[in-house]
Formats: sequence, C-alpha cells, structure tokens
Amino acid sequence: MSLLRKILYPFSLLYGEVTAARNKLYDKGVLKSTRFDIPVIVVGNLSVGGTGKSPQIEYLIRLLKDTHKVAVLSRGYKRTSKGFIAADENASAESIGDEPMQFYTKFRDQVIVAVDADRVNGITQLQERFNPDIILLDDAYQHRKVEPGFTILLTPYDRLYVDDMMLPTGELREKVEGADRAQVIIVTKCPESLTEEAQFEITKKLNVELHQTVFFTKIAYSNDVIGKKDQIPVNDLRHYEILLVTGIAKTRPLTDFLSEQKIDFEHLAFKDHHNFTEKDFSKIETQFSELKSDQRLILTTEKDYVRAFTAREDVYYLPIKTEFLEHRSDFDTLIKKSIIKELH
Repeated sequence: MSLLRKILYPFSLLYGEVTAARNKLYDKGVLKSTRFDIPVIVVGNLSVGGTGKSPQIEYLIRLLKDTHKVAVLSRGYKRTSKGFIAADENASAESIGDEPMQFYTKFRDQVIVAVDADRVNGITQLQERFNPDIILLDDAYQHRKVEPGFTILLTPYDRLYVDDMMLPTGELREKVEGADRAQVIIVTKCPESLTEEAQFEITKKLNVELHQTVFFTKIAYSNDVIGKKDQIPVNDLRHYEILLVTGIAKTRPLTDFLSEQKIDFEHLAFKDHHNFTEKDFSKIETQFSELKSDQRLILTTEKDYVRAFTAREDVYYLPIKTEFLEHRSDFDTLIKKSIIKELH
C-alpha cells in the first residue's frame, strides 16, 4: 500500500461505516424506498467508473426494445441542466450528459431517454408523460430511494470489488456486502480466453449468495471506426497516423485492443466525463498537427465523440458492445422472466 493510501485509510474506514449505516436504515425500513408498479431494472456497480455500464444498458435496450416500450433513466452526470429532462431533438451532451446523449443518438426512435438526479421523480415523470413498460436505471445501485424489481451489478475482471477498498483509498462506493442486493453479478471486460475453471474460481472468490447468478462478458469492438461522413475498417488504421483522445475512466482495454491490432497511435488522455475546453481543443490541435502523414485522424470513444467531436470530419470513434462469453441465453431468459413476474 502506498504512503498516500495509508494516510487515507482511516477516512476509508469512516466512509465505509457511514454507507453501511445508511444501507441498514434502508434494509430495516427506517429510510423508505419507493416501489413502482412497472418493472425497474437497475444497472450499477460498487465502484466508481469504468465497469462497462453503458454497453450493458445498450445490451438490455437491444434485448427488450422490440417487444416492450423501454425508457432509460440516468442522472445525467456533469450536465448543465437541472431536474427532469426527456431527450428530444434539442438534446445535447451538455443538457443531458454524455452517456444519455449516446443512448439517445443510437436509439433515438426506439427508446425513451431521460435524466433526473431524483430517480423517484424521474420514474414518476416517465410514467405520467410516456407510460413505458420497463425502465432501465443507469448507475443507480446506491440510489436506495427506489426499490428495483431486478438489479444487475457489474465488476471489472481486472479489479473485482472483493479486491478493492473503500473510497478514498480505493474505488468502492460502499462495502462489499452491498453486492448481496443484486440478483445478477456480471464480471465485465474479461479476456476472451477466460476458461470455465477460471470463471469458477472468480465466482468462488466473489462469495455469491444462493439467489445470485454470475455471468462473464467481454468488450467487443466494431470492425469499423465511424466518422461524420464515412467509416474506415479497423484493419486499415494500420496505415494511418492516429491521435487517440479519451475522456473515460479506464483506457487500457481500448489501448490494448489497438496495440493487438498493430495500430500505432499517440494517446492524449483526459479524466472521465471530461468537459473539453478551448484550451483542451488547442492542445489536441497542436498534437494533431505534429502528425506528418497525409493519412491521419483523431480517434476517440463513442462517449467522447458525442460529447465533443460530432462537428468534426477528421474525428472517428470506435463503437463497442458487450458480449457474453457463455450462457447469453440464460441471462436473456432471466431478464425476461423477471419482467413477466413484475408485470403480473
């Protein structure tokens, strides 16, 4: 443990006790949770950022959108607006947040996307205005004011919550015991070669309860990068000079993928959910101008593209989605059964 972590450790203990006390008050009914009469599925984590919530939400959207009227409710992290907002043609990353804007851009005519830091009010507004069949709550695992019908907890393969520590020493928002509230635990960002034996050992390490099922997923990258006017096959990127610009929590899966594809790049990394300023754009331009090839481009993530680069023709993003290593149909069935149970 580093010196800084040792210094912060007492604060981590205190933070853990405070969050544990809060959870006990909800568990005992002293603090009230609201239960709604439609299926509410929570997707979240015990830690801060980088667990793969957005691709998991998109997976659920694809699974359910053709048979149900689906709404996605996020808090709209770092947005400039307040209160309840339903995304429409006037929406932007500034007004609703980058991840909700990504959902709206991708599924514009297929799902309802809304933001509200007060999830109880957000769900109420969605019911009154849109009457959805199902609501997906994005990043709401610690939002105990809503009692979900089904809860999915994500934990990344390279930093399982059982190996982590409480904030500020580690990245946990609450104690490991909080995982017991989930019906499904998904280990995300796994290597494709992860064996069944290794999966079994991880499941044992997570010490899951009888009511819980564990699944393993990986990040699947698109075969093409997408720009304002065209697409370029990923394989062709080997012939380009590339400036990679990211504002996400965990960049290693992306940089590892590009390296595995033998794609050379320079990386300019910003913090997660970074709001790009004129100074940042100037820095990007300076570094991009230093690339001398006639074939050069800026590559970014879909979230960053939606947030800051949609107007530029020399910026491309690499779409991702989540894929199950095994037992995808079991997961799909579990979700659909939970919905049927809630509807009846």
